[in-house]
Amino acid sequence: MSSSATPIDLLRHGDTGHRSYRGQLDDSLLELGWRQMRDAVRGREWDAVVSSPLQRCAAFARDLSQSRGLPLALEPRLREYHFGDWQGRPVDAIANNEGEALARFWADPVAYPPPGAETFADFAARLTGAVGEILREYPGRRVLVITHGGVIRLLRCLAAGRRYNEMLNIDVAHASLHPLSWPPTSSHVAEFAQPQADPVDG
Repeated sequence: MSSSATPIDLLRHGDTGHRSYRGQLDDSLLELGWRQMRDAVRGREWDAVVSSPLQRCAAFARDLSQSRGLPLALEPRLREYHFGDWQGRPVDAIANNEGEALARFWADPVAYPPPGAETFADFAARLTGAVGEILREYPGRRVLVITHGGVIRLLRCLAAGRRYNEMLNIDVAHASLHPLSWPPTSSHVAEFAQPQADPVDG
């Protein structure tokens, strides 16, 4: 099944007011974030909504699905990357206290993830599994997927066959929409088990 049969749009959540590696912390949206997301979907149509269960995504997903009468599914595999011990910590504080570890992570996060963090192989596996499930559950339907910046960057890299060290060149602003072309090349998915990359941001 390709995305030509099931068009998927990825929508990043709006602003939460935090400027740190948020990961899987369950932040709520600012009122600005709500406005950003409402503006992003205005004039666009979908047949179903699938969302990360974290409230900065799920609260808007529930509001949109109710207002438009769309089916909604919360998909735990669409949560953001888990930053382990760095989750919730400002980058400046990490740089001051663990500067060498942060530099290694930025240079090659697959080989040098944060302490206690999710591996990037696991991150890629759960995201590709989630997208595969969406394609099976909604054949031929337009699906809006509400999720996170790191998720969108990784899926776009996979879909385009780009190496992971290009992720930071992909702009994923708050409440930005990104059409997803799927499936990716299987050889590129396999590469995520090997060291090669730059980090997602929180």
